Amino acid sequence: MEEEKTRKNVREGYAKIAKEGLCCSPTTSCCGSPTTYEELSTKMGYTEEELKSIPEGSSLCLGCGNPVALASLEEGETVIDLGSGAGVDCFLAAKKVGERGKVIGVDMTPEMIDKARENARKGNYGNVEFRLGEIENLPVADNTADVIISNCVINLSPKKKRAFKEAFRALKPGGRLMVSDIVLLKELPEAIKKRAHPASCVKGAIMKDKYIEAIEQAGFQDVKIIKETQYSFEDIVNDPNARVIVANSNKNTQELKSVSELEEESKEIVKETLISTTSINVSATKPLK
Repeated sequence: MEEEKTRKNVREGYAKIAKEGLCCSPTTSCCGSPTTYEELSTKMGYTEEELKSIPEGSSLCLGCGNPVALASLEEGETVIDLGSGAGVDCFLAAKKVGERGKVIGVDMTPEMIDKARENARKGNYGNVEFRLGEIENLPVADNTADVIISNCVINLSPKKKRAFKEAFRALKPGGRLMVSDIVLLKELPEAIKKRAHPASCVKGAIMKDKYIEAIEQAGFQDVKIIKETQYSFEDIVNDPNARVIVANSNKNTQELKSVSELEEESKEIVKETLISTTSINVSATKPLK
């Protein structure tokens, strides 16, 4: 019951984002100034060239890394994106695998699937498809993908071990996993756990060692953290979706525009969250046998 409630809250949160178009792109202003946009995208690992090469509205500032840049994708490969959102990583992957390759985006939010399909039509992507489904029960056959990517999504799942087992099942023998996600360096205070929205990246985050352990228990080998990034106070406040989350924890429901608008209590919430969390990029492989 609690797991379904979590999924419902996450689905509703991301449906709202899809409908309202909280986005980051060089041609929109919802991320603040161009400097702020560039800093945020660079922090996540994207380049300006990459984001200009995909349809506007594909990037909704929901990730915490750029798994495509680290996945060493090759032409002709099949890629699955767990929690594909509006399609940003799928479209970047599509360019790397080429016409002989294929990219499958899976998302449990119908509004996100609709938005991603619309973006695919705008960009004329013939090698990308989006499927409605849960990452714990992937709508794909066994041994489908050469590579599975995911960007700040598995932390939202109430069944992380199940999600990694499904990724293992869907990968071909010798296939690769590349995940960007938020994990804990120390346990979050109960006050933050209670106030954080289920769709925020910290609500469902687990300790870093437990996250790695879940990947290994699914059957993966060569599990490595290849990059780790901690975000600053300004990064959090400048992110449009994070501002909404912080506002939800505040006494009012207005979206916050700057550090100065934060109440002292909310500042402490952000600071405590920052020292408790980190973004990691993890690689792993499925054994050949």
